[in-house]
Amino acid sequence: MAELHVELVAADRSVWSGEATMVIARTPSGDIGVMPGHQPLLGVLLSGPVTIRTSDGGTVVAAVHGGFLSFADNKLSVLAEIAELADEIDVARAERALERSKADTDAAAERRAEVRLAAVSSGH
Repeated sequence: MAELHVELVAADRSVWSGEATMVIARTPSGDIGVMPGHQPLLGVLLSGPVTIRTSDGGTVVAAVHGGFLSFADNKLSVLAEIAELADEIDVARAERALERSKADTDAAAERRAEVRLAAVSSGH
């Protein structure tokens, strides 16, 4: 099966790197799926889960908050402002942050908490 090399990088660290058969990410035009052989691409990432279907049949899900993605020569770079793997997310803490943001009417914080919880839900 054809593969693409994926680098998921946040502003402060490399989050995940490996071989994949498909990556799904959220853009202003909607969700996009990138597979081996995709046309070259440069796009803006919106906050949302990024799903990586790994070459070994597994799935990696990350909560991504803004950034860019670039694809050429079967190499996909996902460059995020903030990115957390689903298994790194403290669900109780994210739920508290969601409740706090709703009480404070902080739409940006509420969206970040919702994305983190969505990534955890997608990963299971």
